[in-house]
This record gives sequence, structure tokens and C-alpha cells, in this order.
Amino acid sequence: MITHTHARPGGIRGFFGGIRELVRCHPMVSFFTLAFALSWIAWTPYCVGMNGLGLDRDIRIPAVLGSTQFIGVLPGAYLGPIFSAFLVTAICDGRAGLRRWAGRLFRFKVKWFWYALTILGVPLVLTVVTLPFSAGRIIAPSAMVLVAMGVGLIVQMVTTGVAEEPGWRDFALPRLQPRYGALRANLILGPLWGAWHLPLFCSEWGGYPNVQWYAPIEFVATAILFSFVMTWVFNRTGQSLPLAMLLHVSVNNTFSTSWALMFPGLGRDVGSHVFFIASAIFAVIVLVGTRGRLGWDPDSAEPGQTGPRPVREAA
Repeated sequence: MITHTHARPGGIRGFFGGIRELVRCHPMVSFFTLAFALSWIAWTPYCVGMNGLGLDRDIRIPAVLGSTQFIGVLPGAYLGPIFSAFLVTAICDGRAGLRRWAGRLFRFKVKWFWYALTILGVPLVLTVVTLPFSAGRIIAPSAMVLVAMGVGLIVQMVTTGVAEEPGWRDFALPRLQPRYGALRANLILGPLWGAWHLPLFCSEWGGYPNVQWYAPIEFVATAILFSFVMTWVFNRTGQSLPLAMLLHVSVNNTFSTSWALMFPGLGRDVGSHVFFIASAIFAVIVLVGTRGRLGWDPDSAEPGQTGPRPVREAA
């Protein structure tokens, strides 16, 4: 006798259907899991090879423009936050969600002083905070250094800024704030943002093998504090991602282009202390000044968000 059996739902289509349903039910967990996993896997050769722990002597990342980070770090950075944000948004919110997500990347129309605050204010603050460490000694930057800072800012925007902030500030923050409020949202996002970088302390990026034991702890603490400042800027500029990116990369750009030339003899450990202190000072200012709201308005709503939206600055 020939019997007929009916195929049960399964196979590849069933597997991916289950994955999509899981992502829709848990978008934030899915985003952070993907961001960490994809970046950390991509960074493994950089960390275990000769540019890091030296466990595999056959792996050596070549330098591009004097740095191994272009090949060692950037692929993992792009695979992590931005790709994970795109994927989860596409699954959960479709084309409308992708348009909202991408739209924040082009919100350039904000008041001019926000650009001055991020582009000029950040180097000024870091310089002032460094002065006690250098006993007041400073070398004025030359015209070439100022040009290098301008070029470096552009490079940082299309590398670090684009790789990270569409995930952390463009995807995660607008979803966390309506549910938890600005303060608690940053107490979630800040530690995760800092922890995402931790494997890189086993590479040239983190100064290995000369990295101090406390450096990763200080870095995560700084990320938490600086996250409050970034959220305040993001909210007060109507969720302008370019301004959040500028704030982020202005710090990186200052330390990588002008800081060492202005303060010769001060090592990267001092730079980490400076960034921590500056972040702590301004985190306290924005937290106290906004009573923990960080520019978040609980009385207004925006399409595509499940809760209140930020105060929008008039251009």
C-alpha cells in the first residue's frame, strides 16, 4: 500500500520565517546581539593576529594611510551597528521604518550654534581639561594642523560616524527613550556602547600590549557619561544624526590629529583621563540642567515611535 504524507512546514523558509518572527518580537535584543556578534567576529583576526595578542603569527593586518584600523576595525564596525540597525528595521518596520531611520541621517537643518558647539567646542573643552596635566604648557597648532583637523573630521564622519551612530543613536535611542525615558535609556545604551569596543583593547586600537588594566573600565565609564551628552544634543536638535555624529567624531578627531602635537609628552592614558573628566563634567551639567530629561519632551509624539518625541529646534 502506498501512503501519502503531508510535508510539515519547515526547511529553509520555515527557519528564516522563525528568525523574522523572533526579531519582530524582540527588536532591541536582536539588534544588540547582531551588532556585538557581527563586529566581534569580524575583529577576531585583528585581535588574535600580530596586530593584537599574537596568537596567530600568520595574520598581520597591513597599514593604510599609516593605520591598521582601516582594515582591522572598520569592516567590523560597519557589519555591526549600522548593518544590524538596517536589518532589524527592515524586518520590523518595513520601508516606512527604513525611511524614518534614514531620514534622521539627513537632518542637517539645525541652528548654526550646534555646529559650532560640536566642531569648535569639543576641541576647546578637551584642550582646557588637558592644561592641568601639562602644567599649562601648550604648543599652538599650526595652519597645517588645522587643515589636518578639517580633513580628519570628514574622514571620521564617513568612517566612525557612519559606521556607529545609525545604530546607537538612530536605531536604539529612539526605541529606548519612549519606553524607559531618557535617563534610563542611556543607562542601558551607554554600557552596551562601551562594551561593544572591549575586544579592541586586545589590538593596536587599544594600545595592546601596553594597555593598562583599568583602561577598559575607564572607557566604558566614559561611554556612559558621554552618552548623556550625546543624547541631549540628539534630542535638542530634533534627532539630528549628523549633529550626534559630529559630536562623537570631533572627540576622536581631536585626539588623533592635534592633541599629541599640542601636548607633546602626554601619553594616551592622559588622553583617556581627559576624555573621562570632560564627559563627567558635561554629563553632570546636562543632567542637572535638564533634570534628567536630556531634551526629551514627554508631551509630544511622532509617527513611528511608541512614546514621546524630542523637542525640535527651529532652524
